[in-house]
Amino acid sequence: MQQLIQHWVTRQAERRPNSTAVVWKDRRVSYGELDEITNRLANLLRDCGVERGDRIAFCIPKSPEAIIIMLGILKADAVYVPVDVECPAARVQKILDACDPVCLLASRQSATLLDEACANRPERAIMIGCLEEEHLLMPHFGSDFCLTDVRSASSAPRAYESRTTDAAHILFTSGSTGTPKGVVITHSNVITYVNWTVDHFGVTERDRVSGHAPLHFDLSTQDIYGAFAAGAELHPVPPEINLLPQKVCAFIEERELTQWFSVPSVLNYLCKFDVVPQDGFPELKRLMWCGEVLPTPTLIYLMKKLPHVQFTNLYGPTEATIASSYYTVPDVPGSETDAVPIGRACDGEALLVLDEHQRPVPVGETGDLYISGDGLSPGYWRDPAKTNSVFMRNVSTVDESRIYQTGDLARIDSEGLVWFLGRADTQIKSRGYRIELGEIETALNAIGSLEESAVVAIDTGGFENKAICCAWVPAQGEGATVAQTKARLADAVPKYMIPKYWLELERLPRNPNGKIHRPQLREQFESTFLSRQLTGA
Repeated sequence: MQQLIQHWVTRQAERRPNSTAVVWKDRRVSYGELDEITNRLANLLRDCGVERGDRIAFCIPKSPEAIIIMLGILKADAVYVPVDVECPAARVQKILDACDPVCLLASRQSATLLDEACANRPERAIMIGCLEEEHLLMPHFGSDFCLTDVRSASSAPRAYESRTTDAAHILFTSGSTGTPKGVVITHSNVITYVNWTVDHFGVTERDRVSGHAPLHFDLSTQDIYGAFAAGAELHPVPPEINLLPQKVCAFIEERELTQWFSVPSVLNYLCKFDVVPQDGFPELKRLMWCGEVLPTPTLIYLMKKLPHVQFTNLYGPTEATIASSYYTVPDVPGSETDAVPIGRACDGEALLVLDEHQRPVPVGETGDLYISGDGLSPGYWRDPAKTNSVFMRNVSTVDESRIYQTGDLARIDSEGLVWFLGRADTQIKSRGYRIELGEIETALNAIGSLEESAVVAIDTGGFENKAICCAWVPAQGEGATVAQTKARLADAVPKYMIPKYWLELERLPRNPNGKIHRPQLREQFESTFLSRQLTGA
């Protein structure tokens, strides 16, 4: 029998049916209950005509119901497509048009959004379902089934038609053209990575795992299926406390979490507001981050506050299934300007630093970062041109293995560790100098008078070609000025790397995944860089 993602829950239910699978607020769902209700949903979907490989989209807030939906769809041999409940209707419509789902699962919270997104669809062109007690009734659609119907369906397990090479889910990420691109992730992609992470980090049934990432973000895949593979408890973090540092700390403490995984922005807030107690969270064993560079001052703060915790930097794009490399920090960094490597490849993966001819670059030199191995997505949903532009054959190898061009720059040191050097599109040339914007951000992060900052570049059409811009949030009570910040920055970087334009904000904009929204910042600078909002050099 081929292993599929849903088998993890079934196996835990057979071994430990009364053990807790999901803890949500004051509610607990056991593995036995989770296996049974997902069987019922799968059987209902199949009875409604769902077939192997059909796409089923869901727009449900993070909750046990959302996780039930994911597993039920997989058990129906279908492919789930999570849709962000905070998305504008126009973007939801593009996602639905792209994935062409046979069914859409909604909730009361998302009903108005989906009604607007589906307004131009032919009537009854898509089946609608909800996991609520009563049917949804909206101007343009109503639900075909609700939780009562699911409970009435058979709980008998199904014989699956899916194969490990079949798609498990499609995650839509931002596209440079404005149209979301769907990254196809297979059962095999997830199983290979989750088996590695459970084994490498020693996750067991005694663990209590955080679920901070939104369900449309690939980090959630590790949280959910890593917990289920190990038989651990999954503790999804309610979205309303995501960026409230005091409440995040209280959540970790009250739930006695043993593992935390998130993007760095959450950890930055814990540091900036100094809410982590010395030697706090005694049950916490490991803390991981992925998605962006964690500022070294934040890492130093956390490692000093939590000396008993293991800190691991994970790196990887959605196209390579969550993460492709890892680095567990052995000691507290000696300086706030010290960078942390992205480390070594996870089992079944390889990181390649190549030149423009796909030849390995010498040790210590900068090159383009590629990934190969078991985690690579088959490509973008129904977009062969975009797929072929970044998923390619490595012509420098005999077998011409398949590789993915990340768009990142990196170098490999003499010990074989890989160092992330920023995006290829954040390396600019200004006044004749080649500049890596990430180096400027690293220096800014070491300035204590800033709460957070981000550096972008805009075209000016002048001699300088690109103008460096800094959006910054002053630390509370510091009273920092642009002049003071520039003076301190000048102690760390050359004069030509000092940003020309500065924009003070109350908080940096974030995208739905919690990352700094750099395109939005560039737009702000492009529209206002000559206005009074900006302080020139």
